[in-house]
Amino acid sequence: MPSHPLIGVLAFQGDVREHHEVLQSLNVTSIDVRSREDLQQVHALIIPGGESTVLSKFFAATEMDQAIIERSHCEAFPMYGTCAGAILLSEEIVEEDIVQPLKLIDIAVERNSYGRQAESFERRISVALDGSMREINAVFIRAPRIVRVGKGVTVLATCDGDAVLCRQGSVLVSTFHPELLAGDRSIHRMFVEMCK
Repeated sequence: MPSHPLIGVLAFQGDVREHHEVLQSLNVTSIDVRSREDLQQVHALIIPGGESTVLSKFFAATEMDQAIIERSHCEAFPMYGTCAGAILLSEEIVEEDIVQPLKLIDIAVERNSYGRQAESFERRISVALDGSMREINAVFIRAPRIVRVGKGVTVLATCDGDAVLCRQGSVLVSTFHPELLAGDRSIHRMFVEMCK
């Protein structure tokens, strides 16, 4: 992995601009990823929040899902999924047969578990960063709930007893939206360090 990685942001739906802005503030170069060709150019990938059903259909139509899976199986390809991105990267989606997960992190999730858009909330959580705990604000918008964590998965943050930030190897997921936290770049900084 290069010391200055090029990070792709899946640019089909969701907080694409916000992720680019955070990466830019960290002096990291990023590009939109909309095709298999784009995917081959980048050293890492962020799958932003949005509507997981729509994103899953986009994956199937473009075969991006297979390209991501193949790349992940061939190399330590860093990926970060926020909200819908966490759903898509998960091993299992509870009581769901529409969205097909990529099965790249051993967690089970329940979609929209915290309620609708109107039930979105912000909460102060403790996150394990660089061997110590740090408090950040976390924004949850129609968030999934992680209902099972596999043995190889490290839980880096919880909220009311639920895992909300997890890592397994080169895959990082959060059920909240750190790209919406004004001034706090700690989660993205952690991901950038994973890319080096």
